[in-house]
Amino acid sequence: MSRDPRLHPQALAALVEAEDLDPLATVPDDEIAEVREEQREAGLAEPKEPVHEVRDLEVGGVPCRLHRPSAGTLPVVLYLHGGGFVLGDLETHDAQARRLANRTGWAVLAADYRRPPEHRFPAALDDSVAALDGLLTDADALGLDPARVVVAGDSAGGNLAVGVARRRPGTLAGALLVYPFLDPETASASYSSLDGGLDRADARWFWDHYAPDGVDRADPDLAPLRATDLGSLPPTLVQVAECDTLADEVEAFVRLARSQGAQVEDTLHAGMIHGFWRRPAEFDAAEVALDEAARWLARLG
Repeated sequence: MSRDPRLHPQALAALVEAEDLDPLATVPDDEIAEVREEQREAGLAEPKEPVHEVRDLEVGGVPCRLHRPSAGTLPVVLYLHGGGFVLGDLETHDAQARRLANRTGWAVLAADYRRPPEHRFPAALDDSVAALDGLLTDADALGLDPARVVVAGDSAGGNLAVGVARRRPGTLAGALLVYPFLDPETASASYSSLDGGLDRADARWFWDHYAPDGVDRADPDLAPLRATDLGSLPPTLVQVAECDTLADEVEAFVRLARSQGAQVEDTLHAGMIHGFWRRPAEFDAAEVALDEAARWLARLG
C-alpha cells in the first residue's frame, strides 16, 4: 500500500497500528454506548499529570470539570473535546485537559456537552454556549478571571468553539482551534486521503448522527465555512495537521476568516495526522503544539 510521503514516521506507525480497527462507519446505533465505554475506560487508564485542583461541577447547567494549575484568580480556557460530536467525554480528554492547564498556567474548564444520536444538533452547541455563560456568571466564585476567557476545541470541539465565539461576539479573549471539523459535506480534496487519521466514511457517520436528514447543513452554526460573520471572532490560533483528512477545510476556514477581517494565526504541524494533539506518548508534535498554544495564550495577556 502506497503511503503519503509527507507522513512523519510517528504518524505512519500510528496508522499501521490502527489498520485492524473496525471503521466507525460500521458501528450501529445500539453499539455506540459500547464504543463510548471502551474509550472512557482507555481515558481512565491513561497516565494523569497532577494539577493543583480538579473539581467536577455544573456550570450553566452543564456538567463540567475544572482543572486549576495553581491557586489564586486565573485566566481560563473553556475546553470542548473532540470525538465527532458522538464520542468523547470528560474522561477521554481528562489527561489532555490537565496537560493544557499545566503547560499554559491557565485554568481549564472542560464541558461535558450532550451528544448525538440521543441529542442532535444544536444540543452540543447550546450546551457549550450555556457553559460559557455560566462561567462568566460564576467566574468570581470559581476564582476565574472573566476578562481572560478563551474557548478551545479539537476536531468537533473546534467546530463548537467557532460556534461559541460567533454566538457571543466580544466576550472572549481568544479561540484555540485544533484541526477543527468544519464541513458537513466532506467535500475538500484532502478527504481522498487514506492516511489522514480519519476517512470520509467515518466523517460522514459523525455528521449523519449530529445533523441527520431534516437538518439544514448550510446553517453556519453547523457549517462554519458558510458563516459570513467570522470577522467577529476573537484573536484565533488554528493548529493544522499537514496530512490530516481535514487539512484542506481547516486551511479554507483560515482564509475565509481572514477575508472577513478576523485576526487568525495558523501553524502547520508537518507530517501529522488527525488526532495527534492529545497523544503525546505517540507524537512528539503533541507537546510542540501545547507549547505553541501556551506561548500564544501568554501573548494574549
